[in-house]
Amino acid sequence: MRVILIFAFCILHFLTGCAKRETEEIYKQTTHPVSVTLVSRQNLKEFLFYSGDIEAKDQATVFSKVTGKLVENKVQEADFVEKGQTLALVDRDEIGYEFELAPVTSPITGIVGRAYMDRGASVNLITPIALVVNMDEVRVKINVTEKDLPRMEKDLSAQVNIDAYAGEVFKGYVEKVSPVVDLDTRTAPVWINIANPKHKLKPGMFARIKLMVGEHKDVLLILREAVIEEDSQRYIFMVEDNRAYKKEVKIGLASDGKFEVLEGLKSGDKVIVMGPSDLKDGDLVRIVEEEK
Repeated sequence: MRVILIFAFCILHFLTGCAKRETEEIYKQTTHPVSVTLVSRQNLKEFLFYSGDIEAKDQATVFSKVTGKLVENKVQEADFVEKGQTLALVDRDEIGYEFELAPVTSPITGIVGRAYMDRGASVNLITPIALVVNMDEVRVKINVTEKDLPRMEKDLSAQVNIDAYAGEVFKGYVEKVSPVVDLDTRTAPVWINIANPKHKLKPGMFARIKLMVGEHKDVLLILREAVIEEDSQRYIFMVEDNRAYKKEVKIGLASDGKFEVLEGLKSGDKVIVMGPSDLKDGDLVRIVEEEK
């Protein structure tokens, strides 16, 4: 008798386990797997994005003050020079007179970026001898739209990214804002100043500029990928009692992959960020991942 009871119990346990697994399988087949995130209150910074080319803040093209022949280059490209230092010597070409060699001097302290003339070349008053660049500071000129111009202020902080230094962020600030808007482009030039003590930033490099122009404090936020746009309206799918419900929301500021929610949600709501493309209002769902 005892053997029969044990056998019956085993059969019942086996059948119960099979039924449970079958129920779980049916549940998985009739529900949609989704990933959700919780709506929360945070601060959201507002950024403007522009791009431009690195240029030297201070540079000088150097010319000879006399005509003649270049007899000696005193420096080479990439050499550091002081203000007033001799870069080259020119022999005047006035027949019948003897002159001391005329020095060509640098008007600024910096690095020789270009040495244009070779020894023996003829020199006149409009012939460039060299280019001297101060590399301790560089700048980027960006053309700011008329709409964004009122938000540009002197000393506004900027983050600068350079393709040549992926992942590295350089700090800058707004040095100057032009008061004049171009009639054709409806933009105004704004100069971003960047410290460059190690001379990593070179004139001509492409720069991406990120300017923080404001911050919305303690606002409801959701991830950008949670928002669906249809017919100029914005919707989300939220999860309640294992079902997906489509809901219209009013969106404010968009920044850094997030949306500010003005109406339609509250803190703690579960919003779907990843799910099937054919998800419909009222569908059964199961949460497979939840981001805090």
